[in-house]
Amino acid sequence: MTARPEKIKLVQLGKDDKVPYELLLLADPSKNLVDGYLKQSNIYIARKDNETLGVIVLFPLTPDTVEIKNVAVKPKYQGQGIGSLLIEKAIEAAISNKLKSICIGTANSSVEQLCLYQKLGFEITGLKKNFFTDNYTEPIYENGIRAKHMLVLTRQLNDTL
Repeated sequence: MTARPEKIKLVQLGKDDKVPYELLLLADPSKNLVDGYLKQSNIYIARKDNETLGVIVLFPLTPDTVEIKNVAVKPKYQGQGIGSLLIEKAIEAAISNKLKSICIGTANSSVEQLCLYQKLGFEITGLKKNFFTDNYTEPIYENGIRAKHMLVLTRQLNDTL
């Protein structure tokens, strides 16, 4: 099943809308951590024909920077450009809000995500050592690699893709 990007609408979740935990927990398996950042974040969902395909969560980090705290796509729609679309829309929103940068963190084991973020103009700017071993009770493995450290990637918004 393919979702054509031109048919996908990005919608901001309202305060009374149901939070798509089934998607958010794909990207961050700790409901406690997710609940902690949702309170101050804007949540956007990608929809097509009333079906939620993906989600992105934007957290105001500083007056000049927004952080993508979570981005996830339903497994059957992964690899179809929906994650890229969500991130590109977040970048557009940050630019229109006159922000200077947008950042995202991912695990040292998240090889595909690291490639995607760099293709979208993000550069590695930091490392949060032992983030995943310190904040998650169960070990997380991706691509046969244990998630230990968080790599922080930042995109300056005066750059172009």
